[in-house]
Amino acid sequence: MIITDSGFWVALVNPNDNYHRIAVSALEKINEPLITTYPVITEVCHLLLQRRGRQFMLAFMQSYQQDAFSVYSIETADKKRLLELMQQYSDLPMDFADASLVLLAEHLGHGRILSTDKRDFHTYRWKNIQPFSNLLE
Repeated sequence: MIITDSGFWVALVNPNDNYHRIAVSALEKINEPLITTYPVITEVCHLLLQRRGRQFMLAFMQSYQQDAFSVYSIETADKKRLLELMQQYSDLPMDFADASLVLLAEHLGHGRILSTDKRDFHTYRWKNIQPFSNLLE
C-alpha cells in the first residue's frame, strides 16, 4: 500500500494545481492500493472546498465512496504516539494530518508516500530513524 498525503489528492483532483500532471503520472505508474487517514481526508475536503469549490470536494469524496483508497483508523492507543510526534516536530510544525501519516508508516513498516510536501516528508522519520520515500519525486 502506498501512503497518500493531502497535497497529492488536491493535485490529482485539481487540474490547475502545479503538481497535477506529476500526480496523474505517478498514479498511472503505481500498481498498488493507496491508503490515507481520516485527518488527511478532512484536510483535503477543506482545501478543495476553499480553493476549487464544492464540486471538486465532492469529486474527491466520490472517489472515497468508490473505494479508490483505503483509510487507516487511528486507535485510542495511538494518542500518545501522535502527541510525541507533534512535539518532536513542533518546530516545523507538524500538524495532525502529517502525524497520522507518520503513524501509518510505522504501522505499515514502510515510508513510501505520495506527497507534494517535500520539506516535511524529507524531515520526518517513521520509527524515529526511517526516512520517507516520496514517489512524486
